[in-house]
Amino acid sequence: MLGKADATPMIAVTDLDRARKFYEDKLGLKTEDEWGGEGFTLKSGDTLVNVYRSEFAGTNKATALTFDVDDIDKEVSELKENGIFFEKYDLPGLEPRGDFYVGEGGFKTAWFKDPDGNILSLIEGED
Repeated sequence: MLGKADATPMIAVTDLDRARKFYEDKLGLKTEDEWGGEGFTLKSGDTLVNVYRSEFAGTNKATALTFDVDDIDKEVSELKENGIFFEKYDLPGLEPRGDFYVGEGGFKTAWFKDPDGNILSLIEGED
């Protein structure tokens, strides 16, 4: 079955140039591959993320991509310096702490959106 296959996140966007600037300049990901004007592949750690053009970009109401970080305080601060705004949610079991939330067991999480409204998150301390 698929348990041994690598899986690649797919992020739909309406404007590839705007998305590239966001993911490279604001988040610090690097372009790994180009797909002839219809998309590109980014590298984040050991993960490849495909970004492609779609009229359905931003229609997902759930988290599309999560970044596992070692220091959420530092990452939130750096992202805010790059113009990222963090989302506020009222979720059971999560206590707000500024721009991030603390959950059971002390894990921390934060959410923000890309220019198309895709929900992205940071998480620290959950294995």
